[in-house]
Amino acid sequence: MPYLVNMPAKKPLNPKTPVKSRNTSGPRRPRIANGGELPTREQLLEAMATQPDIKGKRDLAKIFGIRGDQRTAFKTMLKELEGEGIITRTRKALRRTATLPAVTVLDIPSDADPENLHAFPAQWNEEEGERPRVTILQGKDARVAPGPGDRILARVDPGEGAVPHYTGRAMKILDKPRRGQIGIVRMDDDGARLIPVDRKGKEMRIPLGDLLEAKDGDLVEVEVKLSGRLMIPRAKVIGVIGNPMSEGAVSMIAIHNLEIPYRFPAAVEREAEEAKDATLKGREDWRDVPFVTIDPADAKDHDDAVYAEPDTDPANERGYIVYVAIADVAAYIRPGTALDREAYLRGNSVYFPDRVVPMLPERISNDLCSLKEGVARASLAVRMVFDAGGHKKSHTFHRVLIRSAAKLSYQQAQAAIDGMADDKTGPLLEPILKPLWKAYGAMAKARDQRGPLDLDLPERKIILDDKGMVARVHIPERLDAHRLIEEMMIAANVAAAETLEQKSTPLLYRTHDAPSSEKLMALREFLGSLDISVKKSDSVRPSDFNGILAQAKKAGNAQQVSEMVLRSQAQAEYSAENYGHFGLNLDRYAHFTSPIRRYADLIVHRALVKALGFGDDGLSDNEALKLPGIAQHISSTERRAMIAERETSDRLLAQFLASQIGARFEGRISGVTRSGLFVRLRETGADGFIPASTLGQDYYRYVEEQQAMIGDKTGEKFALGDNVQVRLLEAAPVAGALRFELLSEGSRVNPSSSRRGGKRPPVSYGPRGRKKR
Repeated sequence: MPYLVNMPAKKPLNPKTPVKSRNTSGPRRPRIANGGELPTREQLLEAMATQPDIKGKRDLAKIFGIRGDQRTAFKTMLKELEGEGIITRTRKALRRTATLPAVTVLDIPSDADPENLHAFPAQWNEEEGERPRVTILQGKDARVAPGPGDRILARVDPGEGAVPHYTGRAMKILDKPRRGQIGIVRMDDDGARLIPVDRKGKEMRIPLGDLLEAKDGDLVEVEVKLSGRLMIPRAKVIGVIGNPMSEGAVSMIAIHNLEIPYRFPAAVEREAEEAKDATLKGREDWRDVPFVTIDPADAKDHDDAVYAEPDTDPANERGYIVYVAIADVAAYIRPGTALDREAYLRGNSVYFPDRVVPMLPERISNDLCSLKEGVARASLAVRMVFDAGGHKKSHTFHRVLIRSAAKLSYQQAQAAIDGMADDKTGPLLEPILKPLWKAYGAMAKARDQRGPLDLDLPERKIILDDKGMVARVHIPERLDAHRLIEEMMIAANVAAAETLEQKSTPLLYRTHDAPSSEKLMALREFLGSLDISVKKSDSVRPSDFNGILAQAKKAGNAQQVSEMVLRSQAQAEYSAENYGHFGLNLDRYAHFTSPIRRYADLIVHRALVKALGFGDDGLSDNEALKLPGIAQHISSTERRAMIAERETSDRLLAQFLASQIGARFEGRISGVTRSGLFVRLRETGADGFIPASTLGQDYYRYVEEQQAMIGDKTGEKFALGDNVQVRLLEAAPVAGALRFELLSEGSRVNPSSSRRGGKRPPVSYGPRGRKKR
């Protein structure tokens, strides 16, 4: 079978070895050094690249005079070159094959050694043979520091020799698109096709030999292969998930579709099982401090505990000392270990209604690093002193061993404070719970004075039945117990950032930029349509938005304005550089309090260990250099988790409502676009779409500054936040999509208001979807 050779196209070969030909009509034979020994790899590739008459292995053997015992070694050399992606078998004649361009997109394997990274091209035609391996060069001064599992844009160099030895330097870390795809198999007369679950995906053919055991209607995971000169995408089934309506399958769609790692490799599980309980060595003994954990009633891990007591210092009258202890995950997850590489790859835990995909194995997250009641656990703790007004006067960090006095739920702790203590909380009320609430009361004063953004948007929780289907949806009550834990965690996070800055130790900040000028302008235009006044300056503070929300509440459109204020905000992210946290109105902020479920917090723990001399398991110099890349990667995995959680909720709710086609629902317009209206149902929070072409007999224009659709003739207006009644026409559970019919009439305005602003008239829609300008 003939071979193809991968050679750097821009570097022509200049053979140094004289060439003779025994047969002038056939391939020329290079002179072989050392008296008939095997040719070098370079000589072999040189011959293949310069002699077009070579058809395959036999021609090569003839040219180099390969005989007898040499044949086995010669075949081994060819197989090695083939395995490295340098030559390629094909049924056609020999030809030059694709080489990597000077700038290309590379994927670093998730199991790559962080100290010696390698990568492969993200796009590669299988007909060209094995993907070439690229060694990633990492300089100390590199601005981009990728890690295992990253996708990068890199500058690639093939080297000087005939055999390409690719090296690459990262230029940028890219968001990794969905490489694998999920879809439904549909059999037809021509074989099989894949119906993608992604609403934006396209159907693909599945060759019958690539179906595995999949049957019609099965949910499958596929890889996409590009075939032929036209690079036509075809699907190959690599996993059968099963019935898309079966228990647990809904969240698996998002897990597969977004390539979320959900199985721990054996090496990771082995390291976790070998981990031992922490001892007092190198720690302070805080086991007598009566910490309590306060979490959701169904929480399986407990990574934070709190305690507060009055400050007895006469100089701090009516002040309090607040202790926050966080599971010492850094003691178990050491840099460079399999556990660390997997935690970095995942970036964070992902929470679905029917399952949790944890960042760390259960042996760590639910056992050794869970602050269980009555069990000694390693912790990194901060002791904070607050004055009567809730302002922090000082703080210190400590590496300790604690023993939680009690595990409480939010509702349980709140009930005790509200006079309904049970057998467990009764003895804790005076010595533990009341001091906690008094300390929080002081801290709340300082919070209100600081003025963080106060968006009160309800969060719905999906409750599943024993079959994994939606039983009901409810909005959990927001309690002071929630606010207490939240405020103490924020204070601890601030303390961590302050300490690391004071010690000049690199860290990952949790940053949130101020809104952009463009978003502020759009918000002003919208608020102007509601007669809500707002200052024109681009220099805004959270208190400015709180004033807007207060005006909206008085006017009765708080929900509508809250949605727009939320949309005007930038997205929070992780960064190695500090630019503050706008939403919390803080100059410096880091995530310290959840290292079980966030890799960012683990990095901050390691930084504190190093800065304060707590041990040899702190942040390494190599990690410090890579912080910009780490920040970009975990910001990406956080966005991936948010998308997965939202998509899964959409699919579960669409499945829940699929049996109610034709039913009427109360809802609220949650989005307005040129193509139609998005409506969120009041009871379940499910989102659905109303195409603009179905709104009515008028022509409706999209008016961006009012976030509304307005009829050209009637002036009928449908705006963001309007309460409406809809009928469910269609539900697509696998896609998570709902389509509604609008039953309510809109408000009436002057039709000319739809033509104000903009030089270009908005698109309008008729009853059959016809567009006009």
